[in-house]
Amino acid sequence: MRIGLLGTGNVARALAHGWSAAGHDVLLGSRKPEERSDLDFPVAGLHETAAHAEVLVNATPGTVSLDLLHSLGAPALAGTLLIDVGVGLSDDYTELSHPNSSLGEQIQRAFPLTPVVKTLCTMDSTVMIAPDGLDGASTVFLSGDDTEAKRTTGRLLTDLGWPPSSQLDIGGITTARGQEHFALLFMGIAGGLGAHTFNIKVVPRRPA
Repeated sequence: MRIGLLGTGNVARALAHGWSAAGHDVLLGSRKPEERSDLDFPVAGLHETAAHAEVLVNATPGTVSLDLLHSLGAPALAGTLLIDVGVGLSDDYTELSHPNSSLGEQIQRAFPLTPVVKTLCTMDSTVMIAPDGLDGASTVFLSGDDTEAKRTTGRLLTDLGWPPSSQLDIGGITTARGQEHFALLFMGIAGGLGAHTFNIKVVPRRPA
């Protein structure tokens, strides 16, 4: 698939590596593409990236994502699957910028013709593309209102190394706030472990 990644930071570059290795055509989108010629992947302007993509990925800081998407405009995004991995946090990582909602919900509300799927925001970029590097299987979550969009996202997660058994659909886009609010617990766990490369696993009750 043609995947356009909005952003050029650690997350965008990691996902570009993962999906490129799986055979997808990836393009990074930047407000200033001329300043990002040092990357291993092609970089274009935001509008060109959106026009190129069959799937768009929001890998920008959650505090600026909505403004960036509004700069593209609803017509440019209409009908295109948007995978949102952003989380809005304060500079010191202690407060959420969407404490009573989620970025995923706000994007879906602002762009009703764009199916939004929230995923991959409960882990760091290393785990996103190498879940088999952990000491055992773990869980990646999907939130979204469009069933087909979640199916496509699931296939793209599989391409990153997440088998269907590790993918958990937790419901509509309103459940994205649970994924994003985990960021505060993530920071606490990282402090306790002294490392950011970890993930969680949902362990259901043993069958009777």
